[in-house]
Amino acid sequence: MTATGTHERLISTSALVIGTGGAGLRAAIELAERGVQVLAVGKRRKHDAHTTLAAGGINAALGTMDPEDSWQQHAADTLRESYFLADPHIVEIVAKNAARGIEDLDRWGMPFAREADGRISQRFFGAHLYRRTAYAGDYTGLEIQRTLLRRAQELQVPINDSVYITRLLVGDGKIFGAYGFDIVDGTPVVIHADAVILAAGGHTRIWRNTSSRRDENTGDSFRLAALAGARIRDAELVQFHPSGILEPADAAGLLVSEAARGEGGILRNALGERFMEKYDPERMELSTRDRVALASYTEIIEGRGTTNGGVYLDVSHLPREQILEKLPRVYRNLIDLQMLDITTTPIEIAPTAHYSMGGVWVSAEEHATGVDGLYAIGEAASGLHGANRLGGNSLIELLVYGRLTGGDAAEYITGLTTVNRDPAAVAEARGEMQQLLTGTGEESPRLLQRQLRNIMTEHVGVVRSEEGLTAGLVKLNELEARVKNLTAHPDIAGFDDLAHAFDLYGSMLAARATIESALARKETRGAHNRSDFPEQSDEYRGNMVWSPGLGVTFEPASEAPDSFRALAEQQIDDSPVGKLAE
Repeated sequence: MTATGTHERLISTSALVIGTGGAGLRAAIELAERGVQVLAVGKRRKHDAHTTLAAGGINAALGTMDPEDSWQQHAADTLRESYFLADPHIVEIVAKNAARGIEDLDRWGMPFAREADGRISQRFFGAHLYRRTAYAGDYTGLEIQRTLLRRAQELQVPINDSVYITRLLVGDGKIFGAYGFDIVDGTPVVIHADAVILAAGGHTRIWRNTSSRRDENTGDSFRLAALAGARIRDAELVQFHPSGILEPADAAGLLVSEAARGEGGILRNALGERFMEKYDPERMELSTRDRVALASYTEIIEGRGTTNGGVYLDVSHLPREQILEKLPRVYRNLIDLQMLDITTTPIEIAPTAHYSMGGVWVSAEEHATGVDGLYAIGEAASGLHGANRLGGNSLIELLVYGRLTGGDAAEYITGLTTVNRDPAAVAEARGEMQQLLTGTGEESPRLLQRQLRNIMTEHVGVVRSEEGLTAGLVKLNELEARVKNLTAHPDIAGFDDLAHAFDLYGSMLAARATIESALARKETRGAHNRSDFPEQSDEYRGNMVWSPGLGVTFEPASEAPDSFRALAEQQIDDSPVGKLAE
């Protein structure tokens, strides 16, 4: 019996996948196809995983539209736009295996947009030299999730989407499972597993304006991995999407797809000025995410923003039919949330924390973490995106490493001879949970989450400085003292409050990793803007790697292989005509 009088439930499986979005499902499918027993668990309903929000498309050099495209050019575009911080080996593996990822989806019934002759359509999603982004309207992520769920169901993969994992279990340096609880009834769960694949997303929810919804991307992956002995790479490299809505408050940060700019949308400040003329006169609204986000932030901070702290994105000059055909999700969302008709009225937007380009440190070949039996994939992992992510690359990353990592985990499990299940690791996880449930502290997780998001927004936003980051760290230290007095109060509706407490734990660790890494990177590169170090520096061409207690170490970036190094270093014809940068 536990301290609350509830029996722990023991589950045994060969492989445990944490996260039921695209990355987790693809890994589970690979394990099942190889005959390995697998269980997938998540804290969000599997039909509503974060993957479903991805709109624009998925990249692969198929050459269906531009036959001259190649995996080498895809790799070069990815490395160049990462500001040469991406791991070239990871970039190569993704680019080489991208076509196979599309083939898998196609074989499983993914409804890709197609040309009249049946070819999969591909469009520019710029900073790509060629058209290599396949898509399904602006619901690409949703259709990928549905396709993977169908395949997982065909393989009878068990999926439990009401289990919250609080700790990974490690004995003698090897993973032997995980500890958690059922969000509905609070039953503690011990899961014995020979390998664990972490696919639980990033940490963008620790900012106030974010494209992530409540209770997702709260840094769970960072904490689970770090406490198990893994390290965090590039936590400071967070992509701020240029266009998140500001109202209503509970949807602040929800994305307006960049397809709105791609179709001809215009950005204006509160004075009516088309401000991208000042920041990127050639590409204008079709500039890269990091440049557009910085431009909008600058207009707002210098007093030319709206009273709500935003700018305007206007598509009302476009034909109504074009908007309804090309931007159906944007049109519907703004009607639903604001009763705003984008065919007649501009949209008020501001930069929003969108994607964790950093994450758990992983090896290139199989995304092992350095802890035996523990892998990380998808937004939980790092290495592909560097300081600026190409849109469409995140979705193909799920397919490529879901398959490769699932395959390597299967081989690891098959070759395993001994597993040490350390009772002390289980006892530590159990004690942590029971302390939250039986403690007498008066702090509430939700209130402290808001405090943390305010700190990150004020001090670690689009533009950072040593003064601001140091002040943020002081406030974080003060907040940590309050977190020690945290108590969870479940009620008859379920154990959400306990989940919120562990969300906060993850967010606090992710915030510390982010601030300390941002302080260490004394340069401006890609999405990382330091007002006190406005230039890019060769000294910092590498990765900030963080772990609890040890802080930040620097790892110089590897050189790209001959197969695409020259392509990455050459200047490309980046004419904006017909292209959208990410």
